[in-house]
Amino acid sequence: MRSLRFVAFLAIPAQLVVAQQTPSTDHSLPLDRAVEIAHENNPVFRQITNDLRNSEAQVRQSYAALLPSASTNFSTRYQQAGTQYFQGVPIPGSADTYQSSYGFNLSYNISGAVAFAPRAARANRDAAEADISSQGESLRSQVVTQYITALEQQAQAALQDTLVQSAQGQLDLAQAKLKVGAGTILDVRSAEVTLGQAQVNALTAHNQAVVEKLKLFQLMGVAPDTAVKLTTTFTVTSPPGSLDSLLALAKHVNPDLEAKKARQFASQMQVNSTKTEYLPTLSLSTGWGGNSFSYASDDYVVNSAIASRASQFRSCMSLDSLRVGAGLPAASCGSPTLTPDELAAARASNKGFPFSFNRSPFGVSASISLPIFNNYARESQIEQAKVQRDNAQYDVRARDLQLTTDVTQAYLTLVTAQKTVELQTQNAQKSTEELQFAEESYKVGAKTFLDVTTARAQYEQAQVARVNAIYDYHKAFAALENAVGRPLR
Repeated sequence: MRSLRFVAFLAIPAQLVVAQQTPSTDHSLPLDRAVEIAHENNPVFRQITNDLRNSEAQVRQSYAALLPSASTNFSTRYQQAGTQYFQGVPIPGSADTYQSSYGFNLSYNISGAVAFAPRAARANRDAAEADISSQGESLRSQVVTQYITALEQQAQAALQDTLVQSAQGQLDLAQAKLKVGAGTILDVRSAEVTLGQAQVNALTAHNQAVVEKLKLFQLMGVAPDTAVKLTTTFTVTSPPGSLDSLLALAKHVNPDLEAKKARQFASQMQVNSTKTEYLPTLSLSTGWGGNSFSYASDDYVVNSAIASRASQFRSCMSLDSLRVGAGLPAASCGSPTLTPDELAAARASNKGFPFSFNRSPFGVSASISLPIFNNYARESQIEQAKVQRDNAQYDVRARDLQLTTDVTQAYLTLVTAQKTVELQTQNAQKSTEELQFAEESYKVGAKTFLDVTTARAQYEQAQVARVNAIYDYHKAFAALENAVGRPLR
């Protein structure tokens, strides 16, 4: 027959119960590692961190806007022979042609908005980094709370296993009393029902422990592994410092408050950037270019050269007739045909396409523009920026007030939770002693089995309440850390 000597195990604080479940070093998960994995894999947090990439790109773009912009182009064109019309005027095309051109353009524009843009972009990047820090601390708090919840369910499952052993001991006691004629079958049946209920409670507790561990892995952003052991343990201690010191620390390090301050500064930079619309803009531009032209067939060039030489010869002969008639010396008109070298030169002149360019003249242009009136657009943009800045200031003020409330509330809750642990531990010890006394009295016939059952119900209630109180304290501690904005142990 079993006794209640093993129930002294239940007087050990629940955090030590968890600590005795020593995991293997190859399959363990400490809290720090869980937080690290969550920061690396939580999908929502990774989406937030991606915003920093946009902010970094905007910073680079704002600095690049201070440099000149350059572009280059190259184009080719084929035109079939035929008549084209430009504004109703016919332009005959006697042969197929090829054309090509290139260009390199350099321009530089500077204004107040462009000059101020890097500072505003850096402010937005700093705000994005502050947002990531705030969300990272929030995620850490969620992981810590879920980690504690998973440990709590493991402790509850261990407690229910112990209660199953206690119920089995009472059943053994009732059966032993029945054998010697000192008990009744009713006592045995009552003990059997108690054992069955304890087994159901243990089964439910173990299932819930697995469920809470699954939630932890979901928060971490990785595939679940229920065989992993949660190895970090916690102890019940006094609050870490006074309320005033915690409030001062929170106002100094809370990442959410710092993020809102960063957003406030970024909104002020946006106001300053918008005001630069009143400043002038300087624009400079220059470029280099050239073009080439060729006929599709060399025969057209040769035939044109032959026709031009024949026309020149005829004109020369006509002029020579006039000179001779006037008694002037005869002119030398040369040959009416082209020599082979001249024909070759004509063909060579048609080899410009596509890369024998004729360079275009170089030019530089500069202009200064000063906006005078743009239909109240600038004023409207400045007012919108000021409204966003003022709203950001109110956000900082509201968060500062909320921070005081959150830290104060979390601190008072933690103090209450600590005292509750002390009281529930005393209640659990007293209920253990009461149950031991009831069982011993039942053995000698001084009490009935109903007295044992009643004492055991009070004992079970006290033990469950003790475990709940311990982990409520740890959750309250995590809530205080979340309110302050940094780990405190």
